[in-house]
Amino acid sequence: MIIIRTPFRIPLGGGGTDLPSYYSKHGGFIFSATIDKYMYTFIHRPLVDDLIRVIYSRSERVEKLSEVQHDIVRASLEYMRVENAIQIASIADIPAGTGLGSSSAYAVGLLHGLHVLKREYVPLETLAEEACHIEIDLLKKPIGKQDQYLAALGGFVVLEIDPDGAVHARRAEIADAVLDQLNANILFFYTGTSRSADDILKHQSAAAKRDEGAVVESLHRIKEIGREILMAIESGNLRRFGELLHEHWTTKKNLSRKVSDPRIDRLYEIARDCGALGGKIMGAGGGGFFLFYIEEGHQCLREAMRKENLREMRYSFDFEGTKLLSNFFSWRNRPCP
Repeated sequence: MIIIRTPFRIPLGGGGTDLPSYYSKHGGFIFSATIDKYMYTFIHRPLVDDLIRVIYSRSERVEKLSEVQHDIVRASLEYMRVENAIQIASIADIPAGTGLGSSSAYAVGLLHGLHVLKREYVPLETLAEEACHIEIDLLKKPIGKQDQYLAALGGFVVLEIDPDGAVHARRAEIADAVLDQLNANILFFYTGTSRSADDILKHQSAAAKRDEGAVVESLHRIKEIGREILMAIESGNLRRFGELLHEHWTTKKNLSRKVSDPRIDRLYEIARDCGALGGKIMGAGGGGFFLFYIEEGHQCLREAMRKENLREMRYSFDFEGTKLLSNFFSWRNRPCP
């Protein structure tokens, strides 16, 4: 049995500029972090048959790879040339569709586990690019490169994306005291709504390809705000970080009408009334987790969100990225693929 643990991510700045429709013309910038909420991937090779079994929110049991319904599993197995005799299961700390990059965490963890199964070492950046290839090139998902790189690398990561798609990753330089303040003052609340971000991202990508002025200008400003957020956090000016979050939120809503709705807008104003300097919905918007940065009034915010039936998610930051937890595969009982 091979067990892989892969973290979920929270975007801090530049979200949306990692889409090919934007970075291919203007270059992209991303600043994000991973948290201690994970996707766990289990891989095993059956001893008595050659069937393919995939267990997630559904359960599949098929004879041929082409019959697998889970698109990331099917494409990853084809890419890795594993055609049969495989069992894959997954468990996540957080539901899908909540804006924390679950599909890419799944792709990175699965590819990591398959490389372990084949006794192959690959650098973390290679895992990220393979996951990008699976999701963006093969499956044509309307997503960017942020989620895959964060899931693979972990920690506070800065990505510069060239127009040709080349990604340059580095670690943000953040003092331990600043990390403690971020952990104390960034609060997460689950809206109770999960959603597919595909429609929002398709609209944004199409508008960027057409060079629609409002969307492109908003993405330019989001990239600038992302760089300012990085500077604010690396310098320890967290109040400025909170103010920039608010500007990011107002700018992001120009990307699509589906980013927010009356309920989300009301929750945001409630949080601001309690003292939150800024906030954002995770991912493309429309639901999932709400992040707020607050320096005073934590209890007011917690009680207000509780009255609105939002559940708080306690967390810490993750600094390890995708990780092999165990490898108890019996090579004598089953040949390596």
